[in-house]
Amino acid sequence: MWVCKHVRKTVPSTKANYIHTTSICSSEAPKWTPKTTHKELIDKAEAEIQHITAAEVAKIVSSGNPAYCLVDIRDKREIEREGKIPGAYHAPRGMLEFWVDPTSPYHKPIFQEDKTFIFYCAAGWRSALATHTVSNVIGLPKTLNMKGGFGAWKENKFPIEGAKE
Repeated sequence: MWVCKHVRKTVPSTKANYIHTTSICSSEAPKWTPKTTHKELIDKAEAEIQHITAAEVAKIVSSGNPAYCLVDIRDKREIEREGKIPGAYHAPRGMLEFWVDPTSPYHKPIFQEDKTFIFYCAAGWRSALATHTVSNVIGLPKTLNMKGGFGAWKENKFPIEGAKE
C-alpha cells in the first residue's frame, strides 16, 4: 500500500514567500486503518443516488431545457484549466452543503428553484458523495450524479466552454 507524507517548505518568491506542500509517497504500511475506505463511501453513495450519463446530459444541454441545472463542484483551478460544460453553475465542493441548505447564511437561491440538479466533478467520485449528501442528508429534491464526471464529457468530445487553449 502506498502512503503519502506531506512536506511543507517556505519557497521564496518575487512577491512574497509562500508555503509549498509536496507529497512524498512510499510503500510503507499505513499507521492506522480507516473505519470506512473512500471506495466504500463512494460505493454506498452510488447505490443510494440516481445517475445520468454524459450522453444524456449532452441532450439536455443541447435542448436548453430549463428544468435542469448542471452543478460543477470541481475546484476553480480545475475549471480554469479544463473548462466546463456550457451553462454549468459552479458550486465548489467545500461550500456545497452551505450553499444548498436554505437555513445557512451562505445559501444560494438557485438551490431553491424547482429544477433537477445534475452534479458533476472530474471523475464522478466527489459528485457521487456530494449528490448523496445534498439529497439524502440535507434533503434537496431532484438530484442526479453524472457518471464518469467531466472526464466522460471530454471523452465523448462534447462542447466545453472556458478552457485554456
